[in-house]
This record gives sequence, structure tokens and C-alpha cells, in this order.
Amino acid sequence: MSPHSDILSVFRNALNGGGLPPDLVLGAADEAARRLAVYQNNVAHSLIEALAARFPVIRRLVGSDFFAALARCYIEADGPRSPVLAEWGESFAEFLSTFPPLASYPYMADVARIEFARGRAFHAADALPIDPAWFSAQDPWSARLDLHPSVHVLRLEHPAVSIWERNQPGGEQVTLPAGGEIALILRDRSFDVPVRAISPGDAALIEALREGDSLGSAAGRARSAEPDHDPRDILIHLMRQGALITPEQT
Repeated sequence: MSPHSDILSVFRNALNGGGLPPDLVLGAADEAARRLAVYQNNVAHSLIEALAARFPVIRRLVGSDFFAALARCYIEADGPRSPVLAEWGESFAEFLSTFPPLASYPYMADVARIEFARGRAFHAADALPIDPAWFSAQDPWSARLDLHPSVHVLRLEHPAVSIWERNQPGGEQVTLPAGGEIALILRDRSFDVPVRAISPGDAALIEALREGDSLGSAAGRARSAEPDHDPRDILIHLMRQGALITPEQT
């Protein structure tokens, strides 16, 4: 009998379209082949549905039939490496960017980046939002704030935030701006994961806070990116969403 790792490798290859694993087949080969085909189909269908659940806007944009064929190609290229399917799909955006049938739709990869980040945000660790009284207890501009683990900032080459919004219920009238957008993704207090387009100044401030800058230093970096930037709006938004936390929690 082969080592356990070899058995898993052979069996995985069989599920991905390889032939019958010779060391694992007992009984009639034709019956074993029929049963393996059923199992292959069930596994492929389950993985396609899992990928569609993680990237619903991509499926909506390309259509269910095309998505099923696309997903099969992705499964062959980079199938799950963990039984936790929520961890699968990180390379999907890069796969889409190099998938020849989608060469005329380069924004697909950015939409996929948003959808994968939303999944990560939803499953992020918990952290208690900062108490507003914290600001009155010290000079907030010299203090260091931190961000909830669910917070992601994505700098995108295409108007993918607006494309994502346009494919949400009631979003048909969303207009698409020219050029790229910057996405803010987080898990809010009600465990929804909204996507919001933010300015370069907002993005610079959030990234600076993530890197450990004081609030005053982060505001300075925001003004370097956007000279007229006012940090109050984005800070109020982050606080309302429960996305500002104290450094002691990280």
C-alpha cells in the first residue's frame, strides 16, 4: 500500500479528471469507473456552487453557464487546498485576468478582488469598537488608533465598486465613472459587509492607521494624497460602522 500522502495525491488527480487510481480499485474496473464519474461530477458541482457563492457578481456578469465552465477551468488550475472552502479563491482574480475568453473584460478581476475581500471581512476576527469617550480622555491627534480586522482598502484600476453596486438589488441606475476606484470594505455592526468608494485621502488615512501612525500623522499623509482632505467624514463613518478599535486589541 502506498503512503497516505501518495494515496491522497492519486485520488485527487482522479477527481480532477484523471483515470482510475490503480492501487485503489477493487472489483470490476467498469463499475469502479462509473462510480468515480458520479463522484467526480458531484465534487465538481459542489465546488462550482461554492465558487459561485463566493463570487456571485462574477456569475451574474458572465451568466451561469459560462461561469460553470469557467469554474471548472479554475478548479483544474487551483483547486481547494484546505477543507475550509472559505479560504479558497484568493487566486481567482488573477486567474480571471489571464483567462483568454475574458481578455476584453479586464474589470472582472477587480470585481473578484472586491468579492474575495468581502468574504475575508465577513469571517474576520471580532473586536470591540472604540468607546467615543476615549477621544475626550486624551489628545486624539497624538494617539494611535487601530482598525477592525475586517477593514480592507483596495486600489482598483477599474470602476469595480460601481460595477459591484450596479449588480446589487436596486442598483441598476448606478452610473459608472471613468477610471479606477478605491474600495473600502468592512464588516459593520449588523454583520453586513458594505462596499464603499472612497477618495485617495480617505485611503491614505486608513492605510496610515493600519501601519501604526498616530491620527495626526495619518491625517497629514491623507492631505499629501489629497490636499483639501478633511479626515472627519471618514473617521465618523468608520466609528459608526464599528471599524475603529483601540490598539490594545490587535
